[in-house]
Amino acid sequence: MLAPGAPVRVRDDWPETRGPCHIRTPHYLRGRRGTVVRQLGAFPNPEDLAFARPAPTLALYHVAFEPRSIWPDAGGDEIVVELYESWLEAA
Repeated sequence: MLAPGAPVRVRDDWPETRGPCHIRTPHYLRGRRGTVVRQLGAFPNPEDLAFARPAPTLALYHVAFEPRSIWPDAGGDEIVVELYESWLEAA
């Protein structure tokens, strides 16, 4: 389990290049660093459910990103995105 405040990086993975898939992680966040805000619970992996495969239960997190680290001209304080633990790694 990731604790609030933990620095993380979104995996820089592109499963869509390996065949049909269902992805819940925005392309623009892959490889980006963020900070865990909170855990939202644990749910069956929707990337497996979309293809009627057995779906392991994964933790779901709110992760905050600095907008300018993604888009240099962006304003605002933070972007908060829901991401499953399978897409996160320690930063």
